[in-house]
Amino acid sequence: MKNFKEPSFQERIAAAARARTEGLEQLRAKPPVDEAVVAARAARRQAQEEAKAEKRRLALLAAEERKAAKRAQALEAAAAAEKQQKPELTEAERKAARDARYLARKKRAAS
Repeated sequence: MKNFKEPSFQERIAAAARARTEGLEQLRAKPPVDEAVVAARAARRQAQEEAKAEKRRLALLAAEERKAAKRAQALEAAAAAEKQQKPELTEAERKAARDARYLARKKRAAS
């Protein structure tokens, strides 16, 4: 079995140069880019981006509508709760109610 011989500096430089030239040859061998294909791809990509933007815009509008509906429901609930609350009685009304309770209690006791 032969011993492994490490490549010298000159051999490594030559291998790198060969790899570089082979890579350039491969790039040159590719068919030229068709401008119509590039334009069609760009138009398709632009249409996709516009569709995504429209979808995002519609999602934002729907979210805003849901928030507005929730706010309206909250306001309606608050208004209904406020309507159901007993109104504050004035001092004279409280005194009249107290007197009526007193008279009713007095009548029950006398019976």
